Amino acid sequence: MSHYQPPADTGLDLVHLDDHLLVLAKPAGLLAVPGRGEDKADSLATRAAARYPGVLIVHRLDMDTSGLMVLARNPDIHRSLSKLFHDRIVDKRYVAVVEGKPKHSMGEVDQPLNVDWPNRPLHIVDHENGKRALTRYWLQDYDAALDATRVLLEPVTGRTHQLRVHMQWLGHPILGDTLYAQPAAQAKSGRLLLHAAVLELPHPVTGEAMRWESPAPF
Repeated sequence: MSHYQPPADTGLDLVHLDDHLLVLAKPAGLLAVPGRGEDKADSLATRAAARYPGVLIVHRLDMDTSGLMVLARNPDIHRSLSKLFHDRIVDKRYVAVVEGKPKHSMGEVDQPLNVDWPNRPLHIVDHENGKRALTRYWLQDYDAALDATRVLLEPVTGRTHQLRVHMQWLGHPILGDTLYAQPAAQAKSGRLLLHAAVLELPHPVTGEAMRWESPAPF
């Protein structure tokens, strides 16, 4: 990421706001949190903090992934939300467009993941030292002209690059994925076609079941 060019700051895409938390839709190409160096200071976290001082990031999305992120408005809520994520009480759904057409209309990829140390930041399936990673998928629409399929993805675990590596392992990398797709699949999209579309969790104060949606912009 030597040439970070974040999208223009046209204001936050606010999905939900209350006294305890806010939910934002992150645009593709924007870091979730600042990177190393002043040239990578612009992020969703910094943009949110400028408008809502004291806001805290709870989880992250890859820079190239768009979609829903929940942020805490104080440290107590941050601890409560972080525990929900840690205990896997948060349900997440992503929309992606992948190369080709998977053989089955639905299925699971249960393959352990680890950092590919010689090729960081890449991750790989590693049966010896990897941590368990489970992804469920459902096929939605197949585009014969593009030879690509829109899929709904559920990351049951939350490993780094999990959806991207699992789709590659399945033989159907996500279009526009400059890390894991072959050049032909990369060339079919100018961005990574991966979007965090649904987020569900119990409100950390009221316990009410909350569900937020953000339609994929592709």
